[in-house]
Amino acid sequence: MPAPGSNRKETVKQCQIRAYYDKETITVYQAYNTEIASAAVQKQKLSASPQYRLARMTWIKPSWCWMMYRAGYSYKDKNQERILALKMKHEHFIELLRAARLTTEHDRGIASGGNAETGKPSGERSSAVKVQWDPERTPRLEKLGYRSIQIGISSVLAATWVDEWIVRIEDVTEKARALERELRENSGVTDEELLLRGLLPPEREFSVPLDVRRLIGMDP
Repeated sequence: MPAPGSNRKETVKQCQIRAYYDKETITVYQAYNTEIASAAVQKQKLSASPQYRLARMTWIKPSWCWMMYRAGYSYKDKNQERILALKMKHEHFIELLRAARLTTEHDRGIASGGNAETGKPSGERSSAVKVQWDPERTPRLEKLGYRSIQIGISSVLAATWVDEWIVRIEDVTEKARALERELRENSGVTDEELLLRGLLPPEREFSVPLDVRRLIGMDP
């Protein structure tokens, strides 16, 4: 089965990074409340609002559909009512992964590092970055048979990520809501049609070095 947002027909690997990216940057997503998001977009700095807390672990996702699932297309709650697309340079994204510790036994889907969204520890050693593999989702939020990466950034690296590694911030909330509306009003719409209408990004495999693949439990 092809990945959501992809027009390719190949079989998707169980643990593979799929993302929207160009020659220089890769896009990841996270949802915030209106005050944090508005200030971030206006100032092009994620921590522009005093409500943003660098001490809190934040979990970013390169999968658009997993972000839709997590935030309910931005309708889940007021703390996730604005969805931001955060662009990073390839080398910084890979550097982030090199600092990671795998917290998921992804063959069984068991998270061993605590709650992914709250960042609560399970008693194991801390790390600057945590990686967790969760079931990928379709645009309709249905569970797929392969997994999507979540990357948790702790306070150890938060300032570097916010101040140096995010090169552009875009509010994509309306795109998320347009996707939900299209799916609700047109139950027969296909993924390919959603892609052509710009409601799904053209995600594809993002390659990382072998040492990183081994570190975060990717398929060989």
